[in-house]
Amino acid sequence: MVFTQAVALAEPPTIGTLYGIGVGPGDSELISLKGLRYLQQCPIVAYPAGLEGQPGIAEQIIAPWLTSQQQIPLTFPYVHNPHQLQQAWQVAASTIWHYLSQGQDIAFACEGDVGVYSTFTYLAETLANLYPHAMIQRIPGISSPMAAAAALDIPLAYQPEQVAIIPALQRLETLPEALAWADVVVLLKVSKVYTTVWQLLKKLNLLQTSYVVVRASMANQQIYQDLERYPDLQLPYFSQLIIVTSDRGQPGTQEAPETDPIEPSGT
Repeated sequence: MVFTQAVALAEPPTIGTLYGIGVGPGDSELISLKGLRYLQQCPIVAYPAGLEGQPGIAEQIIAPWLTSQQQIPLTFPYVHNPHQLQQAWQVAASTIWHYLSQGQDIAFACEGDVGVYSTFTYLAETLANLYPHAMIQRIPGISSPMAAAAALDIPLAYQPEQVAIIPALQRLETLPEALAWADVVVLLKVSKVYTTVWQLLKKLNLLQTSYVVVRASMANQQIYQDLERYPDLQLPYFSQLIIVTSDRGQPGTQEAPETDPIEPSGT
């Protein structure tokens, strides 16, 4: 009698997907329906850890929407040292891969949009480099310049206008050039360079059409207009400055420019 034994071929392990979800600038209701769906259906939710044991912005935004998901705060230091940052990204990517390799999906909550000066960009790039089989999907969100313009009751840009968005701490030297060609300039995280920027705006006679928005869309949002009165503002980290160089009037009083009819669009 001859016995035969069927040998089952081992199936490759299922790999989970990392979903980068832009959860908006601060208001918990400014998250997209798609982002909310993935946030709630993933068994694991990760986000940047806050400072000194306090909850971070992304964690605060998603708190009302979480149910029983496992939560993983990931540490990303607020430094400019490339070596320290690379180490943090690698540790975070390894932590994420531990769960993905077991077939578990992870939602990473990212303040604002996942593609605009986002921590998620570095996490995703590091994960892809270290673990080429990793599955990554991005779900966009509302970025802070959009929320700041809405808080001021102004459009971020009319159809013929050009917009420049500058991370103030890293690229302040480009501001004079941007002011020369852009109709609207947004300076992100302007707190540490505010006095320097104020002096330049005074020289260019732009203080009356410049606006500071602190913690856009959050419950403790603050707005400063007519910056001639505020040469020495002491601003927190999440502050941005919108400079309107074109002649479009004051907030809430704009008239539509004369342009040819166009189809509605958005970004």
